[in-house]
Amino acid sequence: MCLYKAGMLEKFFTTIACFENSEKLRRFLIKDLNRREFDEKLRPFTESYSWREAGRHVFNKLGLSYFTNKESSAFGINTVYKSLDRYLARKLDAYPSIKAVYGYEDGSYYTFTSAKERGLQCVYELPIAYWETARTLLTEEAERWPGWKPTLKGGIADSKEKLQRKIIELELSDTVITPSRFVAASLPGWAMQKRIIISPFGTPRFSNYDKKIHDRSIKKPLRILFAGSMSQRKGLADLFEAIGLLNTNHIQLIVLGSLLAPLQFYQKACPSFQYERPRVHTEVLELMETCDVLCLPSIVEGRALVMQEAMSRGLPLIVTPNTGGEDLIKEGETGFLVPIRSPEAIAEKINWFLENRLLLGEMREAAFIHASDYTWDKYGQTILGAFKD
Repeated sequence: MCLYKAGMLEKFFTTIACFENSEKLRRFLIKDLNRREFDEKLRPFTESYSWREAGRHVFNKLGLSYFTNKESSAFGINTVYKSLDRYLARKLDAYPSIKAVYGYEDGSYYTFTSAKERGLQCVYELPIAYWETARTLLTEEAERWPGWKPTLKGGIADSKEKLQRKIIELELSDTVITPSRFVAASLPGWAMQKRIIISPFGTPRFSNYDKKIHDRSIKKPLRILFAGSMSQRKGLADLFEAIGLLNTNHIQLIVLGSLLAPLQFYQKACPSFQYERPRVHTEVLELMETCDVLCLPSIVEGRALVMQEAMSRGLPLIVTPNTGGEDLIKEGETGFLVPIRSPEAIAEKINWFLENRLLLGEMREAAFIHASDYTWDKYGQTILGAFKD
């Protein structure tokens, strides 16, 4: 949208795009459109290449995971990305006046190759830690928590062919956009001479923080929220361990996210936690408003947007630097940073909140105010610099 407002957008390619009056598409995908809806002003600039992505949704809804669950599956997310990438690469000659292309990790190999043949600049968005850093960290987690290895998924199982595409995408890029210092620092040494831009995501716009939402008796259990896929990539095993160390009924752990193993697996690791299924975004926010603190002790992220969403609902944070949210923490004011792989440090900070319940009101307001400083307009303006300079 920032490129459109600046008069710099020639064409926007995607798989499925939904606009205000896309009723047929809404009926087909229903809740899956939350992240596919774009401003009506972008409609004339948008070209969809949707058949593989539509097929992916159909097969998932029918429970036919064979067609979607592997890297090489005909309708898997990896194939969807490659298909769109090839399509865009073939289209570049139709736009002789463009000076640059903008692409994302895993979806820019063919586009950037074609762009370089035409002398175009390549701007590359890397939303999560570079694969070498991620694989090292996650391989160590598989050894540290072998029972949780199945939850790590593609982070340790990507094919050599896919990893080679990632390398070439980065090699072909002129500018790299990252959402956090953690992601920027994860880049290999040979890429550090490229132009690297750190542009933190914006906080979603919501109504002003209502202090009354959190007016709960300090005699009630402290409600700790974890939100995200239930993986050790996000440090869930460490959080469970921390809850076990505290061993108190004055804390209630709420886990909202997608199951990556049978529910019984998680219940065995932490019998006391309360599981909450994934839900529409408005209902996620409502759940956040019933909680006191967000804890996300991730091992590998890019910048977990859920942190700013939680802060916008008045929740202070307990997070690791690897969440990409180090700048969101004003120590003791908006929350606390803890090192990765430290259930003891997590337990210490949760216990701090338990012993300082009367300070929560100030911290909630501070979290809301600090998160409000991060806007999507600022995010867009930072990215525009990659094209203007």
